[in-house]
Amino acid sequence: GVLWCMAKNCRAEVLACVQDKDCKAGLDCLTGCGLNDQVCSYQCIVSFESSLFSSFSLCVLQKHNCLRNYAERPEQPQVSPMQSFRGSPLTPLMAEALFVGHMDPISPSLGLSQSAAGAEGLLEWSWKVVCGQNPAYDYFPCQHQIFYPAKRGRSFWYDPVFQVQKLDGEKVWRRRHYRVKRGEEPGNFMFSVLDNGVTSEEFWRIVDVDDDLAWAVFYYAGAASRAGQAYSGAVFCTSDGNWPEKKHWDRVTEALEKCGIKLWELFQVDNSNCDGAPLGLLE
Repeated sequence: GVLWCMAKNCRAEVLACVQDKDCKAGLDCLTGCGLNDQVCSYQCIVSFESSLFSSFSLCVLQKHNCLRNYAERPEQPQVSPMQSFRGSPLTPLMAEALFVGHMDPISPSLGLSQSAAGAEGLLEWSWKVVCGQNPAYDYFPCQHQIFYPAKRGRSFWYDPVFQVQKLDGEKVWRRRHYRVKRGEEPGNFMFSVLDNGVTSEEFWRIVDVDDDLAWAVFYYAGAASRAGQAYSGAVFCTSDGNWPEKKHWDRVTEALEKCGIKLWELFQVDNSNCDGAPLGLLE
């Protein structure tokens, strides 16, 4: 059973967590959530995340699957990536450059000018989320998306940096570190991350990006299988997290409808107080 699996394989990790006040509070918080309540579960995770909590989850869930969880990434809707950018067929390198966006370190190969990042020049982030569709993951304030290629090799990374108001009211910054691999078609990508001890695998599509990088729409579908969680969503992004001019709204609406999403279904992100975000590249 569950207890035997935990005692046999993860005794040290379980004891360390239950003997720590904050780690134990995190477990109690998760126990109080409904089985499929991802909003409640992730709020508990981001509120109580720690090395002890991650070690517990890594052993009990990811390595030994003591709860016998399983979830598959949603296959529907079938969302196709954009096919061209500025009149040219989308290539894998071009798609990565669109992710990198307003940080722009690889855009010279595409002929993108620095002015595409705005009059102020290059930014410390690729995009900021204006609004998103998933209430568990897309509503956090000050969501900075940081996409960048590795200094060596062909690796590509995605680091979202976002603000969290913990259950006790304290505001803190959180960061994740995804490995990104190209899919079979330009504009499709596979993302993987170890989030508090549990691996999530996500399929991302670049649905559409404005020619001048005024906005972007990205769709994702993923699963944290050993946590028994499957999810999907879409994010609408700009350089500063503010809505673009109205002239863009029709095309943004069309992009979201390709994802099966109406504009009014999105959650507005609070980008009003984003000073102090721990930005920068991990490499």
